[in-house]
Order: sequence, then C-alpha cells, then structure tokens
Amino acid sequence: QILDLLTQTRIPGTGIVQSSTGSNYVVRILSTLDREKLKPSSSVALHRHSNALVDILPPEADSSIAMLGSDEKPDVTYADVGGLDMQKQEIREAVELPLTHFDLYKQIGIDPPRGVLLYGPPGTGKTMLVKAVANSTTANFIRVVGSEFVQKYLGEGPRMVRDVFRMARENAPAIIFIDEIDAIATKRFDAQTGADREVQRILLELLNQMDGFDQTANVKVIMATNRADTLDPALLRPGRLDRKIEFPSLRDRRERRLIFSTIASKMSLAPE
Repeated sequence: QILDLLTQTRIPGTGIVQSSTGSNYVVRILSTLDREKLKPSSSVALHRHSNALVDILPPEADSSIAMLGSDEKPDVTYADVGGLDMQKQEIREAVELPLTHFDLYKQIGIDPPRGVLLYGPPGTGKTMLVKAVANSTTANFIRVVGSEFVQKYLGEGPRMVRDVFRMARENAPAIIFIDEIDAIATKRFDAQTGADREVQRILLELLNQMDGFDQTANVKVIMATNRADTLDPALLRPGRLDRKIEFPSLRDRRERRLIFSTIASKMSLAPE
C-alpha cells in the first residue's frame, strides 16, 4: 500500500510504498496513473523487477475478508439444529424479519435491532444457528473471526474493520458474523504495550462503525462469544447490540430428545 507521495522533492513522480513484507520503498509512479486516486493506504501493484508502481488496486484486493453469495451459503437449515426453539425465534425476529419485512417495523414506528449477541458455553449451537440464518436468507454473508483483526502491523486491524462494514454496505442486504468477538472486545484498561493499545483501537473502530451505519442499509451484525462477562460495556449498550440471546449448556428432557431425533433422522437404526 502507498504511504505518501513525494511531490516536493527533486525526483518528481515518486512515492513511498509499503510492501506485503513490511519493507518501505521509494518507487517511481507510472505516468499514466491518475494521481487523484493515489491516497495514503491505497492498495497498489508494483512491477516484479523494478518495483515501479504500475497499477492502483481496488480496496478489497488485499482484504482477507470473504463474502459468501447466495450460491455459496452453508447447507445448514433450521431443521438441522435440534431444539433451541426460543433461540431460533429470537434470531429470526432480530435478523431475518428486518431484512425481509422492514416495512413492518416502519409501520409500527420502531427501529429493528442493529446487532445481536449470541453467548453461551462452547458447543451449544451458536455458530450452527448462524449458518442456518445465512442459509435461510437471500442476504450476502460475511464471516470473520475476531482474532483475524489482530494483525502484525499497526493500523491494519482498524482498516480491516472498515473494510468489513464497507463491503457489507456496498453489497446490502448483508449479514456480518463476527465469531469469538471477545478476542478484540474485552473491557478496556490502561494498556502498557503497543499490542494492547492496537487491540483497543480495533474496538474503538468497531464501535464507531456500528454507530455509523444507517438502519435502512439492510446490514445486520451477529456476534458470538463464550465469555460474555468479559466484553466491554460500550459494545453491549442499546443501539449497538440490542438483542442478547443466551445458549444454555444444560438442556431439559424435551430439548435432549429433539437433539437426538435430529441426529438420528439421518441414520439407519434397528427397529428395536
């Protein structure tokens, strides 16, 4: 990516770029390129041998964020999730209904939830239920793990957060699913190291992006964690994560029977 343009030097048409390895170079810029598009943090392509700047890449070219279209969705359905009837209903009301019937909320005069937090012990069906949501809607689906935002170089994490929300807005309707959100959203403290300060900057950018997108943008955010008690209170306040859905570790007799029936429905069992 480009860091700066050297317009006030003895060598016109040059700039400072940072390669994918982290090294900085002063390179020549192809005269046919539009200088107006060359801004700090822009993604660019360098010549293999001369390192000359030969092209300006789109913002998503170097992004590790992948978006799943309608033909790439998970094949998990609500019927594949045993039990969790209340959780299914709540996530449908909070995520699916605003995307498919936004006019209903407008007629009633209420704002649909912006974000949903799924919390509970590991193995309780949080990620599986999100896959069912992605399968049942026509919205584009963006999945990212919280730890992926923590990058080697300063500023990369906040930029990835901006890329995720920009991609969702440009491809609305869309669902953003951030798994293991506790990796970047723990309660803030007086950080003493650069790594801790960078994680807190990622959280601040996430809070800013969640405040910034419009309700009518058809973008919904789902976050999942098994450590809800460690999350920063600013993220949990209304207007960001409006709905919290708990996934219990202990199921009652009916829930266990539904889980067994769901699993056994695809198995060959003896009559007895």
